[in-house]
Amino acid sequence: MPLHYIYLFLAIVFETIGTSALHASAQFTKLWPSVVVVIAYAVSFYLLALTLKYMPVGIMYALWSGIGIVCIAAIGWLYFGQRLDLAAVVGISLILAGILVINIFSSTATH
Repeated sequence: MPLHYIYLFLAIVFETIGTSALHASAQFTKLWPSVVVVIAYAVSFYLLALTLKYMPVGIMYALWSGIGIVCIAAIGWLYFGQRLDLAAVVGISLILAGILVINIFSSTATH
């Protein structure tokens, strides 16, 4: 696997951790989840900056945000009891389809 995909994967992991901690921080009223938010987002953006050496910003951001949305929706459903209606499931499925199209068919995304 190319190094920039590892950077991107780790950026998504840290963004997912940060967003999950954002929920747990209760609008930044709890110290430790708030600290996790700041650190996780800082690491995520650093890794995104490394990814930009190899990928165009639009493609990189589409992958990062799209996969992050899917991960956070799954975490919200599994851990926070947040239910998704049919429209949300269809929308998230379209995001996943877009990610697949970029990765399979786009010559802009580096392989």
